[in-house]
Amino acid sequence: MAYTVEVKRSRRKTMSLEVRRDGTVLVRAPMRTSAASIRAFVEKNAVWIEKQRQKLAAAPRAEILSEQELASLRRSAKQWIPQRAAYFAPLVGVSYGDITIRCQKTKWGSCSSKGNLNFNLLLMLAPPEVVDYVVVHELCHRLEMNHSPRFWANVARVLPDYAQRRKWLREHGGALMARAGHL
Repeated sequence: MAYTVEVKRSRRKTMSLEVRRDGTVLVRAPMRTSAASIRAFVEKNAVWIEKQRQKLAAAPRAEILSEQELASLRRSAKQWIPQRAAYFAPLVGVSYGDITIRCQKTKWGSCSSKGNLNFNLLLMLAPPEVVDYVVVHELCHRLEMNHSPRFWANVARVLPDYAQRRKWLREHGGALMARAGHL
């Protein structure tokens, strides 16, 4: 293994992997996961990790956004995203609290147990249909605070083609996040 592995433990139930722009690997793991289990998880996923590292090495470096550009994206997001949430909330059949726009390192959106929604200002770099997917995704968390089959059925009820939008975000999201310069 010719790369650095960082481990972050939390209350999560499963392990996950992230290959960062600099080629380091982040393993997120439940609190009590043994070092041996983490090592085995990394080894089991070694081929995937290497593919991701090669993709990152071959990808052109993202042009980092200036503070002015980030401020402009924030203004756009503060106008656009609340409009989309207001449009989709009745279709999902939910209400929501406050909407906050941030420049986040790893998340596109989140929904608190109080019904407040957070969105990443970098969504403004994505196509409008992808922004709508993230908005609907977070609104559906008002019905199901998990990613169960029922959750995905609610997303599909509003956006039958959500899988294509989600795929776009998975394929291009890393490049968008890199433009903020904090990866």
